[in-house]
Amino acid sequence: MIAVRKLAAILAADVAGYSRLMGSDENGTLAARRAVRRDLIDPAIAAHTVGLFKTTGDGLTLQHNARPRRGPRRRWPADGGRGGSGLTPHPEVGG
Repeated sequence: MIAVRKLAAILAADVAGYSRLMGSDENGTLAARRAVRRDLIDPAIAAHTVGLFKTTGDGLTLQHNARPRRGPRRRWPADGGRGGSGLTPHPEVGG
């Protein structure tokens, strides 16, 4: 039997400073997290071969089953995907 190997990319995302943000503005933090998920993450998952296989209060884990692709590659937006959400990157992470 011939072994078939498959390539997959795993993404683990976490909100930096989530506990601090929740402590200072719980409602605002939850609203911002929901907006980012609705406006950025869920559409990207739907548009690609991506499986969402774990969510937590401040993070998620995705699996992208890689396959050969032809044509132009998609690039992450120059604004880091924030799309005018008013969110700013954590200073230790950059942006």
